[in-house]
Amino acid sequence: MSETKRIKTALISVFHKDGLENILAKLHEEGVKFLSTGGTQKFIESQGFPCEKVEEVTTYPSILGGRVKTLHPRIFGGILARRDNSGDLEEMKKYQIPAIDLVIVDLYPFEETVANGAKEQDIIEKIDIGGISLIRAGAKNFKDVVIVPSKSEYGKLLDLLNQKGGETSLEDRRSFAERAFAVSSHYDTDIHTWFAGTLGKK
Repeated sequence: MSETKRIKTALISVFHKDGLENILAKLHEEGVKFLSTGGTQKFIESQGFPCEKVEEVTTYPSILGGRVKTLHPRIFGGILARRDNSGDLEEMKKYQIPAIDLVIVDLYPFEETVANGAKEQDIIEKIDIGGISLIRAGAKNFKDVVIVPSKSEYGKLLDLLNQKGGETSLEDRRSFAERAFAVSSHYDTDIHTWFAGTLGKK
């Protein structure tokens, strides 16, 4: 299959929504369908763009106080499915899994929460699970998916959209994947550092 891919569906689930407006406008202009959760979904609609709720795809609501929103086979299958693998494509059809071509996510502000002297339980709740999983899934399947792993990447995505519309090259996707793994590595290092620093303090 061609290394050039067109973005048709974007999953967007972000903590920081500022700076997203121009990206949404450009994606909408390119005919991209939006899929989102909670506050992000409401933000997208507030900008005047239609957005399908993740729970409409999964048939499950956000549960456990928001701890589980995107962790579902229909979401991760849509990201991880190999578009050149006939078996994957057959299973997508069988289980009604929509292909997701772009994932925009940023993680709960764990480092900032620790720096602000928050209580342990508040810090633990800022350990992102769904977001980090989306980043890793999108980066793993960079052959088919663009992964935007943090607010700091919004500008790079907008530049790409302005230059190429909804088309991306394998090199583009691999570059985003590389930076995505850097984001996940840094995030997990921060969490490990905090846990290590709390040992023996109880």
